[in-house]
Amino acid sequence: MREQVVSDLATRYTTKKYDPSKKVSAEDLEVLYESLRLSPSSINSQPWKFIVLESDAAKQRMHDSFANKHQFNQHLIFDSSHVILFAHNPAYTRDDYAKVVDKGIQDNRTALENREKAFAGFHFAESNTDQQGNNAAWTKAQVYIALGNAMHTLARLKVDSTPMEGIDHDLVGEIFAEELGGFECHVALVIGYHHESEDYNFSLPKTRLALSDVLTVL
Repeated sequence: MREQVVSDLATRYTTKKYDPSKKVSAEDLEVLYESLRLSPSSINSQPWKFIVLESDAAKQRMHDSFANKHQFNQHLIFDSSHVILFAHNPAYTRDDYAKVVDKGIQDNRTALENREKAFAGFHFAESNTDQQGNNAAWTKAQVYIALGNAMHTLARLKVDSTPMEGIDHDLVGEIFAEELGGFECHVALVIGYHHESEDYNFSLPKTRLALSDVLTVL
């Protein structure tokens, strides 16, 4: 198992060209979606939405969002199997956290009589909220935990992926306003299978700094 974990991470890479004829199976998508749902977050806040673009109509809307910038990523949209928008709540409230607390009661993690005590963790959210009620920096960070979890899951499934911060988040916000419902999207994940002959990044060696350059054990 230890060797499998290292192999997953050593062999995954950012795909630059996808094969449009290959689609991710429903079974693998189910595993991916569950990995997103099970991702950890600060105080178990889960301040996210994951919007999956599967149909040509949905992909066209995403394709249109590159009208003003980042056109170098535009070709990935229709070539890939799916695109997932990772969105965060920029104004996470006590009412939002109440849904988490009440789900904990439903799941028998928290006793009903301890419901009010369970809100103690929300003080951390409050400490990351400004006077206007904005805590986007904190909630956005949680989305990246889910993103990393998704990419490792995909690597285990032998599905290729491309994390994509090169999106026009303002235009994405306009085009997908109804689905986002006030949430913000600053990063997307493209998934599918690389093109055997046209994905130049597939055959290049992986390069990372030495462990001694990035890790300190005290």
